[in-house]
Amino acid sequence: MLERRKILSKRRYDSEKAKVEIMEHAVSLFSQKGYNQTSVGDISTASGYSKGHIYYHFENKEKLFVLLAQQTMQDWHSKWLEKEITYSTATKKLYGMAMHVLYHYQTPLLRSGQELAANPKSSPESIQQLFNLAVVPMGAYRAILQEGIDRGEFIHGNIDEWTILLGTWLGGLCQLTNTQELKELEPLFQQAITIFLKEIKKGGVK
Repeated sequence: MLERRKILSKRRYDSEKAKVEIMEHAVSLFSQKGYNQTSVGDISTASGYSKGHIYYHFENKEKLFVLLAQQTMQDWHSKWLEKEITYSTATKKLYGMAMHVLYHYQTPLLRSGQELAANPKSSPESIQQLFNLAVVPMGAYRAILQEGIDRGEFIHGNIDEWTILLGTWLGGLCQLTNTQELKELEPLFQQAITIFLKEIKKGGVK
């Protein structure tokens, strides 16, 4: 009985190991070739696991990509939480968030995600799941704004509107990362926060 449990445990471990390795190779291929040009066969060849293994764990290429995109967004949020504790005020957190967005917008999977969303063969469910990823950064923006209000840094206002405006503004500026060096964009992102703060910070921006 004990030996059987060991065998079953080993199988579960191997199964998880296979899943992780498939995901690692898939990220590399999606990043290099894009979503449309990467096939399950490519992932199978690169990872050393059969197509059957891939379909067993992820059902299809589309669902595998969505899982990777969700993982990428979780990593984005985890990195922000590590930085957030280094800022003593909500005001400083907004400036810090602007830099975080600037330097973490161009993820390896960004282009592939855009391809999946634009592909007419993609399921509405997968596209919706990709769009839902925006909830993570928007929630982070909202938390900072709420903290600023609670601590008396910001005036009382429509926090939902502020969150949308901040997200839209930063998202729009991120399009510049396609053509300009990130370092050169730092002053622009900082200026965006300064202008935003003029409307919500008690006593204005000093």
